[in-house]
Amino acid sequence: MEKINIDNFEFEGYAITTASAKILLIKGSCGFLGCGYFSIETADRLNEVVAIVTGVKNFDDMLNVEVKQVSTAAAAAGIAVGMTGRDALKFMR
Repeated sequence: MEKINIDNFEFEGYAITTASAKILLIKGSCGFLGCGYFSIETADRLNEVVAIVTGVKNFDDMLNVEVKQVSTAAAAAGIAVGMTGRDALKFMR
């Protein structure tokens, strides 16, 4: 686990290396930013606040690329496709 600070709020970053990819997740207190390995359909079924970014290799990439998918709960929290991962996480504090 790696601590990630955004605007004086601490998030938890998790990276799991598989045989062919790296699974990345940055967790806030009420949701998470995940790589393309995660499923929005599952997040919706569980009513989780989840935003997905793709084409990332590390946490810095996740913060700087555009969100590609959001769960219904994430949209209700103000997170939108097209905002940066960093901005999406600010809604998950």
